[in-house]
Amino acid sequence: MTTNYSKAVAAEAVGTAFLLAAVVGSGIMAERLAGGNVAIALLANTMATGAALLCLILALGRISGAHFNPVVTLAQGWSEGTTPARTAGYIAAQVIGALAGVAVAHLMFEQQSLFLASTHVRSGAAQALSEFVATFGLLLVIGGTGKTSPQFTPFAVASYITAAYWFTASTSFANPAVTVARSLTDTFSGIRPVDVPVFVLAQLAGGLAGAWTARWLNR
Repeated sequence: MTTNYSKAVAAEAVGTAFLLAAVVGSGIMAERLAGGNVAIALLANTMATGAALLCLILALGRISGAHFNPVVTLAQGWSEGTTPARTAGYIAAQVIGALAGVAVAHLMFEQQSLFLASTHVRSGAAQALSEFVATFGLLLVIGGTGKTSPQFTPFAVASYITAAYWFTASTSFANPAVTVARSLTDTFSGIRPVDVPVFVLAQLAGGLAGAWTARWLNR
């Protein structure tokens, strides 16, 4: 493993960990302070997530590409011909980082355990469609801005995720590593483990369709 690749894998793990700490931690804080107002809690969770995502992409993008998302890694691997081993290394780092981020958030907010299976129901066709749409749009934004104005990609991605929190019924997970990790927090941002497979399948399908569409449109 080369030094540059080692740093890239580390950046993916650290970035994804901070992303999950932001998602879960801000969800806990928002729920505590919102006084039962779910809209206010979601707004706070959205703003913190979008802001953290922008900062992380800007800070780590030059090192690893700042994927923080297995679907993005798979799409990049497809378009750039990345070896399966390198792709697998990125994805493993993202999953490990995501789990670490949940654990850190739980520690910061004195939750009863590092991991706790969520009871937050997110099931049904509307939720699956939402994840397809959210991930399709994410890959379309990445593919489009990456081709025409890559300097604006971090801002476009963070803005899109912020918006997609509100225009999708699922609040736009759009990320398999995030989805798996959020199944292990029984807090505001959680998802039942039983609902994870449908979310991940919808994300993979939406990501593939979005990446293909972006590539076709920008040829």
